Order: sequence, then C-alpha cells, then structure tokens
Amino acid sequence: MLCFFQAQGMASQAFSLLILLLSAIAFSDAGSIGINYGRLANDLPSPDKVVELLKSQGLNKVKLYDTDATVLTALANSGINVVVALPNELLASTAADQSFADNWVQSNISKFYPATQIEAIAVGNEVFVDPQNTTNYLVPAMKNVHASLVKFNLDSNIKISSPIALSCLQNSYPSSAGSFKPDLVEPVIKPMLDFLKQTGSYLMVNVYPFFAYSANSDEISLDYALFKENSGVVDSGNGLKYNSLFDAQIDAIFAAMSALSYDDVKVVVSETGWPSIGDESEIGASEANAASYNGNLVRRVLSGNGTPLRPQDPLNVYLFALFNENQKPGPISERNYGLFYPNEQKVYNIPLTEEELKGGQSTPVNGNTSEVPVSGEVSKTSVGQTWCVANGNAGEKKLQAALDYACGEGGADCSPIQPGSTCYNPNTLEAHASYAFNSYYQKKTRGTGTCEFGGAAYVVSQPPKYGNCEFPTGY
Repeated sequence: MLCFFQAQGMASQAFSLLILLLSAIAFSDAGSIGINYGRLANDLPSPDKVVELLKSQGLNKVKLYDTDATVLTALANSGINVVVALPNELLASTAADQSFADNWVQSNISKFYPATQIEAIAVGNEVFVDPQNTTNYLVPAMKNVHASLVKFNLDSNIKISSPIALSCLQNSYPSSAGSFKPDLVEPVIKPMLDFLKQTGSYLMVNVYPFFAYSANSDEISLDYALFKENSGVVDSGNGLKYNSLFDAQIDAIFAAMSALSYDDVKVVVSETGWPSIGDESEIGASEANAASYNGNLVRRVLSGNGTPLRPQDPLNVYLFALFNENQKPGPISERNYGLFYPNEQKVYNIPLTEEELKGGQSTPVNGNTSEVPVSGEVSKTSVGQTWCVANGNAGEKKLQAALDYACGEGGADCSPIQPGSTCYNPNTLEAHASYAFNSYYQKKTRGTGTCEFGGAAYVVSQPPKYGNCEFPTGY
C-alpha cells in the first residue's frame, strides 16, 4: 500500500507539472501588449503618477511621442520598456547633420539610458502623410540616428524604426494583393526596409480597423471589426480565412513587403485603438465597441499565434491610448481613445495582462461597471449621448473660475444648483461645476471645444448623477 500511495503521489505531482507546462506553453509564444502615452492635454496626472498607474495595471511597455526629460526620469528604474520618438519637425536637421543627430542622442537617449530602459526610437511618425513633406528626410535621419547610437555603443540595445500608416498602401484588399504606393517604393520604402533588415529592426505600423469600418459600415461587419464571432472572410488570392479586420490589415502590409522580397522583416503594431465617443458621422464610435475591440485584441495578442499569413510571428501591439487627451485637434473621437480618464479612472474595464486572462477576466465590461470620473453614482450607458463633467484634479481655483464663467457670461442654466433647488445637494464645488459645465456643453450642442474650460472639464459617455440631480442632454 505504501508503494501504491507513493506512486499515486508521484503521478499526481507529474500531472500537476504537466498542467503547469501546458499552461506555460499556451502563453510562451504570446505577443506583448504595450500602450501609447500621449500628452496633448492640460489635465493629465504627473509623470510619476502615470508610472505608478502603468505598474498597477501590469503594463511594462510604453511608447512616447517625444523625449520629455520629466517623463523619462519618472520611468527610470521602473522596469518599464520605453519607445521614444524623434518628432517630424526634427527630421530635416537630423538628416542633414550627423552632429545634430549625435547631440540629440547624447541629450535625449544616452543621458537617460540604461536607468530608463529605452528599447527603440521612432524616427518621425506617419511621415508619408506629414503636410510638411518630410518623407525625403526619413531614411537619412534614421541612418544618422543609428550612426549616433553606434558611436555611443547603444546600437545593440536600441532599435530604430518609423511608424507608418496604412495609407501608404496602394492596395489592401484582399490582403494577398497588398502593395505599397508606387511613388513611395523606390524613394523611401525599399531604402527603409533595407535599413531595418540590416540593423535587425522591425517595421512599425499604425493599424486602425475603426477607420475602415466607419467609412464602410455597409460593407464591413462590425463583428469582424471587433474580433467577435463571425463567418469570416476568405482571401480570394491565397484562400486564407480571416476572422478579423485587424489580421487582414496586418497581412496586407506583410504581402506588400513580400512583393518587394522583404519577407524577413518583422512588424510591430505601434498604434491601434477604438474611440469611446465620436461625432455623429463617426459610425461605430462608442464605449461598448471600444471595450470590445481593445478587450478582444488583448486576448487575441496574449493568447499567441500570428496572422494567417505569418502564423509563427507573435503579435506585439501598442494600444492607443493611455488617456483621453483634451487638446488633440480633429473630431471628437481624437480626444476619446483613452483607456483612462485624466483622474486615472477607467473609461471601461478590459484585461491587460496574461494573469487577468488566466483568471477568467477576459470579457470586456461594457457599460454596467465602467467607472466615470464623478463623485456620484453612475447609471447605465446611454448610447450616443455625452455629458460634460468637472475635473476634480483641476484645483479649487480653476474650478471656481470656470463655474463663474459658465453661470455668468457662458449662459449656462445654473438655477438648479441654487440653495433649495433640486441640484443644490450635494453642495460641493465639483458637483455644482459639473452641472454648470454640462448645461453649457448641452446648450452649445456638444460642439468641439465646449467641454474644456481650460482643463477643468471633460466629456464622459455615461450620465453623471449627484443625489437626485439629473443632468440634461439638451435644451
């Protein structure tokens, strides 16, 4: 009997080890999830607080749009890998002058590395669509920055790339017919891919299924765009079946590179996301869809496997974006790609790590438990409606000044927040300011820029409610 129980115990241990091994294998070929930390806003937390937020969410990869010293210092010794950027406006100088590149690398890279774990430099961003016509400077600038890295003995640890938009493609459907625009191929695409291949780097690509769906919602299934269950699309050129628009777009890039004989260059998705709010013309922009897209994308990436065309290549993706940024120009959607509000509360709940997926938290939470940055309770989502609320982090002085403006010159209806009226309680500056800001916002028909108040307010997609006070959605 003793031998039997010993054998049984050994078998049990072996089985447990097998389960652990299979679990490890399931995620061994998984890709990675990072996040874009943009700062076109005047109401964001300090970089130190942002680093703590990233760590609390299990995010250990972040991509920046500059080399801000305060941000890079905050990221030092954090265990977070960082992609920094040389902005488009510096491309001409960097391309023309090696000493300029040397000084830039010395001041912005070697000064912070290795305490700040800079792993890549994005030289420019979507340069091919830059209205300043900086395309011709791109590859020379990349080469000069790389030469500077060599000079400072950093080239083996820090890669050089440049994010491109899908608009660089002449054809993207079907994926197998993917091809670059002819006017870009010889001047910049081939030289860039040559450089990436020679330096062991990868191509950065910004991929937004939202744009394709919003412009072609009569032809593209929403489920196909959101990684939900669907019948799939079979590529007429190679017979491969696609169950998501994201995979199809990535493979269009791979096909375009293959057509130029660059099958061995890897791809990193440097931006992808879905807005939680949009203009009426931006079909598909909603909190529920944003949660579905980003939540299902994380599951897709961390569960392993590549695209149908390159199934062995794990997907490495940077979500766009960490915060809603209230100073970004363009339609409402541009200011509402964030996973977090400026006060660090989630716009919606999605898993971001393997641990959350393994723990069963793999279904995006749409609406019912999403948090809104207000002190009162939150009722269920009202699709297509938006409200304006006070930013509690703006400070009492800024809130009071904005409240005075809204109720005075701004023409907001502030009678409900007077003593004895329905919205007087709770009698707090944030509650009263939220009501006034929303009144102003609704009276201005929720127009662009009418919910800013110098950083004292921002838009939310769930109706805030303080006590018995109902916030109006129109006048």
